[in-house]
Amino acid sequence: MERIPYDEFSMFHENAEEFGLPYAGPPTVRRETVEVGPGRRLSALVWGDGDPELVFLHGGAQNAHTWDTVALALDRPLVALDLPGHGHSDGGRNGSIDLRANAEDVAIAIRALAPNARAVIGMSLGGRTTIAIDKHAPELVRKIVLVDVTPGVNQSKSSNIAAFINGPESFDSFDDLLARTIEYNPTRAKSSLRRGILHNAQQRDDGSWVWRHQRFRVFEPTASAAGGKAAGHPNFGLLWDSVSRIQVPLLLARGMREQSVVDDDDEVELLRRLPNARVEHFEGAGHSLQGDTPIELAESIAQFVDG
Repeated sequence: MERIPYDEFSMFHENAEEFGLPYAGPPTVRRETVEVGPGRRLSALVWGDGDPELVFLHGGAQNAHTWDTVALALDRPLVALDLPGHGHSDGGRNGSIDLRANAEDVAIAIRALAPNARAVIGMSLGGRTTIAIDKHAPELVRKIVLVDVTPGVNQSKSSNIAAFINGPESFDSFDDLLARTIEYNPTRAKSSLRRGILHNAQQRDDGSWVWRHQRFRVFEPTASAAGGKAAGHPNFGLLWDSVSRIQVPLLLARGMREQSVVDDDDEVELLRRLPNARVEHFEGAGHSLQGDTPIELAESIAQFVDG
């Protein structure tokens, strides 16, 4: 049985090399936790020593390290959170995709770690959570960046992502896990996917591998009826009304490759409800802009926040 070593702070040089970023040495990054309820804590990566300017929320079945390359490119103080039931965080109070409960938990973490953040950036589930936070604690949300998500994303549009997430509960070897990940992410570099797996999965004592988010799957409200797997797709379309009430500047960063889950109708509806919203297209990106075009995404975020 091969044990694969893992140090979450040892691979930043790989991110820099892959995208041609200057690298003078390991960045200042630490892991912090915040108690959000009895026996429950959210975990976060805190970049830099200054007052965090940005908060990043990852997508479903991801973790805070998905933003590593974006954070390196931005080179400013920020916080990247592990959502409830993901990464190093404890499980959510009502599963991992209950937006209201997640927004309440994440708001507690933002107040503790980045109360003066100039923007909240959310991808996929993190984007929906950002919309929910704006409703629950608008004083914490000064600008919004939605990364390839709107309330119009439904089960049909995200079926390929769901197929990947709802795969085997465990894998006999790292190579098996890597092979499945490559199958569902054909545009990404193998080295990038390998790094992502090390951040997003853990090796058990018997040598097998399990996704970190899989640890809480059996506690999802829909899991008992689906053999331990997520069942159905929540009606996130109800969030459109919350979008209509957003009072802060908003940017939609939309991937234009076939892997994106946002379509023209979603973009039209967003602009109908928020005529002053900004939309930027990323031709080289699918759903995961932070993985496909992280440098371009970082530049867009910086211009939007500083503008």
